[in-house]
Amino acid sequence: MEASLARSAYCEAAVFADEQNLAISTSWVCVGRGDSIGAEPGSYRLASVAAERVLVVRNGDGALGAFANRCMHRGTELVDSTAADPSACFNSVIRCPYHFWAYGFDGSLRASPWVDDIDQAEFSLHRYDLSEWGGFVFVRLAAGGPSLVDELGPIAQRVRRFPLDQLIVGRSITYDVAANWKVIAENYNECYHCGPVHPELCDLVPSFRVRGGAALDWEQGIPHRPGADTFTATGTSERASFPGLNEVEQTNHFGELIYPNLMLSLSRDHVAAFILQPVEAGRTVIECQLLFHPAEVVKATFDPSDAVDFWHMVNLQDWSICERVQRGMSSRSFQHGWYAPMEDPSLDIRRWWTVKMRGSVTA
Repeated sequence: MEASLARSAYCEAAVFADEQNLAISTSWVCVGRGDSIGAEPGSYRLASVAAERVLVVRNGDGALGAFANRCMHRGTELVDSTAADPSACFNSVIRCPYHFWAYGFDGSLRASPWVDDIDQAEFSLHRYDLSEWGGFVFVRLAAGGPSLVDELGPIAQRVRRFPLDQLIVGRSITYDVAANWKVIAENYNECYHCGPVHPELCDLVPSFRVRGGAALDWEQGIPHRPGADTFTATGTSERASFPGLNEVEQTNHFGELIYPNLMLSLSRDHVAAFILQPVEAGRTVIECQLLFHPAEVVKATFDPSDAVDFWHMVNLQDWSICERVQRGMSSRSFQHGWYAPMEDPSLDIRRWWTVKMRGSVTA
């Protein structure tokens, strides 16, 4: 067996702060779905990336841009980060409430009342990298580095027949989980725990129980029990399969983890997307979005509750055990955990994290 990351990686505030700077801010972080931002120019959503408030705005051409949520004059928040609704639409400009400096939807400075001869380029809003894939919006705080396509690597090819960019959020549930985000990612990336933690899920996918999930081939997908073909309590659904899926994709279940914070679980008729937001060393907010094809959503009979209820049950089981892991890791006696042989996929987080952290913390 191989050792996991050290206790400090999961429990210490100082390491969490370093992680935000070295790992999260240098990565493409998923901030949600593109269609969560209105189609009108000036539509926006306020997101959080590595504790930075990021303003994602749609410009006059329909494209999205990401900017620091601060005026270039005195640093005032452009959008109130304490507001209940983080999304709305600006009128004609993005206007600072303090001294009425104004910016275009492309971030350019448009007005600085009674201040003349100002360098427009120097005082445009601070811009971050933004890219879209599969209907998801990703932001990277640190300039430069690999493109999102390069970071996705073979994942994009593996899920190419799932129409991710066309799907619509049928239901969204937000969870506040008292566990480090890496505990949650590791849990998602192995099925050694499925037998003890998810009896209902294992009834639907019996191979999850076999040898602790040691023989699972996620690239080929995981078959359901006979007569089942999707993640619902019955294993069935009246919803049509996504168009264009091959035979295996219409019968097997697939999963992907896009570091650092997007987990995808793909069935023939819906996709469960989990967007992780690390808040503290021992706290993660998770938005679970259940995505469906628009041709199903528009039907008068559309009811996503079969998938939603099943996923909510599985989610609560996962979050509960992750919180118990976190509490156990907090023990003074804990130095690091161990990966059993069938947990080798979980080592991905260790490999990814240690490279990002540049050796600042010993694994």
